[in-house]
Amino acid sequence: MHTAEDLLQSVNEALDRENFHREPRELYEPITYIISLGGKRIRPVMLLMAVDMYGGDLQLAMPAALGIEIFHNFSLVHDDIMDRAPLRRGKPTVHEKWNANTAILSGDTMLVKAYEQFLKLPEPLIKQVLTVFNHTATGVCEGQQLDMNFEERVDVSITEYLEMIRLKTAVLIGAALKLGSIAAGAPEEDQQQLFDFGIHTGLLFQLRDDLLDTYGDAAVFGKKLYGDIIANKKTFLFLKAMEFTSGKERRKLAELYANPSIAPEIKVKKVMDYFDDADVKKQTEYKIQEHYELAREAFMALKVAEENKKPLKNYTQQLMERNF
Repeated sequence: MHTAEDLLQSVNEALDRENFHREPRELYEPITYIISLGGKRIRPVMLLMAVDMYGGDLQLAMPAALGIEIFHNFSLVHDDIMDRAPLRRGKPTVHEKWNANTAILSGDTMLVKAYEQFLKLPEPLIKQVLTVFNHTATGVCEGQQLDMNFEERVDVSITEYLEMIRLKTAVLIGAALKLGSIAAGAPEEDQQQLFDFGIHTGLLFQLRDDLLDTYGDAAVFGKKLYGDIIANKKTFLFLKAMEFTSGKERRKLAELYANPSIAPEIKVKKVMDYFDDADVKKQTEYKIQEHYELAREAFMALKVAEENKKPLKNYTQQLMERNF
């Protein structure tokens, strides 16, 4: 079995071998830039861990891992434009470093490059892999649209929010694990259990990111804090605060959150008072724990030797223990 560090190194080396240094330079430099920002490469590492768990061929599955990572970075480039985000992994976002038009076009090219990777897989796998990937990619776009829709709505429910983050964030983690199990020839039942494990893991990761955006350390998080509040994001924290308040105070919170003219520092301070009164930090931690238990159930149901499960189990456990 391979460690997460071994697999991360393999993914980074494979990405380095990809030829993104092409002409026109203005199109490809942003691709090289966003890929070079690194990160944990959670999705490709998890995909390869699923392959390794069932004794599959890691090199055979590497194109699927690269396809998932390139697609993920494509989605980040476009999301950052829509969210007007200034930083990504502590560095200027592509649209800030270049411009929005360049970022859109480079992102589009990355989507094509992701498909090129999947087409490098053995012929018998391509149709099944692309079917899963296409369904997943559509879900990611649906989730992003819902996220934007929620900015203009005052009646978003917690159920709707959880469905949005399931689509926008969790399905790609679930799909990475499922694609790895497909490449390794795992039983269909285990493919589904790994997908479910990825969904619940992705949900708790996103809920934790909601917490980090509001209660985290900017130096550790790699992004400015309170971006969700300033951008009117209907996060789990905000929805819990709305659920806690009623009547006049509920209306005041909704109006405050949606007010585009109030100074950001004043808005953050006032919203945080509501969050603290509702103890949304603790409520979000409860929800994270719920998805942790559901992820654990799916993981325990896998019909594979416990020794083979250890690398993925240890890896996800480490990711869940991010500091606030």
